[in-house]
Amino acid sequence: MCLAIPSMITAINGPIATIDVDGVRREVSLMLLEDAAVGDYVIVHAGFAIQKLEEDVARESLAILREAMERMDAANEKSGSR
Repeated sequence: MCLAIPSMITAINGPIATIDVDGVRREVSLMLLEDAAVGDYVIVHAGFAIQKLEEDVARESLAILREAMERMDAANEKSGSR
């Protein structure tokens, strides 16, 4: 199962982009997108940016993912798991 996390493009060098999610950066291929630009949010699969997202959709998705992680952490702390 894959979880698509919106990532913001912070730099582009030819067909390769640097993306960022909460300070974690990595390089991905832009070969499957025609018009990606710095500042765009993308979904990445297997090292390829496969879809652009509107900024508001990306930010909402990231907020939901953060909330889910906070709930998981709270549940783990309550049950003593970690």
